[in-house]
Amino acid sequence: MAPDVPRLMRIATVASMTVAVVLIGAKTAAWLLTESVSMLSSLVDSSLDFIASLVTFLAVRQALTPADADHRFGHGKAEALAGLAQAGFIAASGGGLLLTVGDRLLHPHQVQREAIGVAVSVLAIVLTLGLVMFQNYVVRRTGSIAIGADSVHYKTDLVSNIAVGVAIFLSGYFHQPLIDAGMAALVALYLLHGAWGVGRGSLDVLMDRELPDADRRRIIDIARRHPEVQDTHDLRTRSSGLTRFIQLHVELDPALSLTRAHEIGDQVEADIQAAFPDAELILHVDPYGVEERRVRFV
Repeated sequence: MAPDVPRLMRIATVASMTVAVVLIGAKTAAWLLTESVSMLSSLVDSSLDFIASLVTFLAVRQALTPADADHRFGHGKAEALAGLAQAGFIAASGGGLLLTVGDRLLHPHQVQREAIGVAVSVLAIVLTLGLVMFQNYVVRRTGSIAIGADSVHYKTDLVSNIAVGVAIFLSGYFHQPLIDAGMAALVALYLLHGAWGVGRGSLDVLMDRELPDADRRRIIDIARRHPEVQDTHDLRTRSSGLTRFIQLHVELDPALSLTRAHEIGDQVEADIQAAFPDAELILHVDPYGVEERRVRFV
């Protein structure tokens, strides 16, 4: 792990909470002044973003805790648990917002002081865009699932802020409250879509889903590239937080000495480790041609 990775992850979590608090205050005032249901939808989104960001902050702290006697594989799955919780928050907010939209469609109410709503939306767009750009940078550097999930919230928030600003302006300009309610409904559906994506990714980690096929093929190709490796089998992979776990059996000439077989195993391990520096690797050496029960998924 690069030395700046923990620092970047902690800064990203603090930044997301700070932006959420500022937006909650601004959108609360705007909602009370404009009575816009689409602004309410954006306020709900930002409020849940703060809760989700707080969960991310706690999860990242736990995930960065080194492995100990009781958690030999580390604490990386705390990030996936946070992502699953975030998916639940997003889905709940989307469902609740749809109920509010339904009530507003049955009882239309014209937006008031639309200029305030538009101004707050512009402020939200600027702050959220800056945060999302920083989060994307952190995810590229760290591969953090929790910060990636948190970024999904703010990307939906960015879209909703743009949509809400347009909806409030058009609703006031055309004196048509259904524009405001319609946009809020679209934001709610977008939230539900985002919840599905975050939840599915988190479950993949918690259920020890294999690494992408491209990574698995790359591992096999690296191992078989060694001139003395006859074959490979039983590749097993998974990820947990910032760490990927790789297990692989390589088959060598049974006439080789134990010392030479061990040297070849070390060489293959070093080649795979160079390609996957954040991985923990377990390599087992088998004699080629000896029949045994094997799992050949690749």
